[in-house]
Amino acid sequence: MNKTLFLFSLVFSFLVSCDSKKDNPTIQTSGKTNEVAVIIDDQLWNGEVGDSVRNKFASPVIGLPQEEPIFSLNQYPVKLLEGFMSNSRNIIVIKKEAKSQFRIETNEYSSPQTVVHISGKTVQELLDTIQANDSLIVDKIKKSEIKVLQQKIKSDSLVDSQKITDAFKIKIDIPLRYRMVMIGKKFIWYKKEITSGNMSLIFYQVPLSSIKNDNNIINRITKIRDSVGARYIHGAVAKTRMITEPAFSPYLLKTKIFGRETFETKGNWELLHDFMNGPFINYAIVDKPNNRILMIEGFCYAPSKQKRDLMFELEAIIKSVQFLKKK
Repeated sequence: MNKTLFLFSLVFSFLVSCDSKKDNPTIQTSGKTNEVAVIIDDQLWNGEVGDSVRNKFASPVIGLPQEEPIFSLNQYPVKLLEGFMSNSRNIIVIKKEAKSQFRIETNEYSSPQTVVHISGKTVQELLDTIQANDSLIVDKIKKSEIKVLQQKIKSDSLVDSQKITDAFKIKIDIPLRYRMVMIGKKFIWYKKEITSGNMSLIFYQVPLSSIKNDNNIINRITKIRDSVGARYIHGAVAKTRMITEPAFSPYLLKTKIFGRETFETKGNWELLHDFMNGPFINYAIVDKPNNRILMIEGFCYAPSKQKRDLMFELEAIIKSVQFLKKK
């Protein structure tokens, strides 16, 4: 009797534990930034389905000087899903089975976590599902990775950003390793030194009328940032200044930051009359309550490093911005 009662209690506790884990996982996920575990059997991975996954989720990041994938993909057979791979922060599960489905789950096995489930009866059905939902999957994982990085930044020591608040009436989370290297009238520059290079954040503003939502947006933003480079960002050699690299037109995307219409520009910068260059990401935030365009830009110089995750850090910092209400 006691043995039976013990076994019943053990099974009941196990079921409750599993149910609680599913509803509110307490296991912390692991993995590097922008890393995705693809749970798919070898036969599918080595065929058309695997090619499609690589083309959609490991295609080059726009705006970088060298090709780097959107996500770093690690493939594992389906049987490992029930094991340690369920602790991965980003998972794409692809199965060929009788039940066709597409769904995205949050914190299914661990936390924080994004799990994408794709299944279909045929290879063509799997290919069609991937094709129809690739942009959504990329967006979901990127937003989740931004949030994870922002939480990590916020949990560490932050710089005293009061000067930014005083100048621009905003709050923003910047890691302590960034140092303010220049402050001017409505211009602030922070820089972080890294091995064989550096990363920068700059803040400035222009009148609301400076950028119009028309076909000439990229040219307007390019002229603004080049004028700022000519005024503030110079090299060690005389007559050098930062400009937008003229050989390649920047990429323009429309997004929202803190509920405000924003123009996101990605491209490459170079130092005129010098050999320094690198990628930049510029956010022109339409701040109508303050009758201005707030420009926040991140750029890096890292000739011997991969730059995807460096730029991703700058993007996460910039997207933590909050606009303060007028008193």
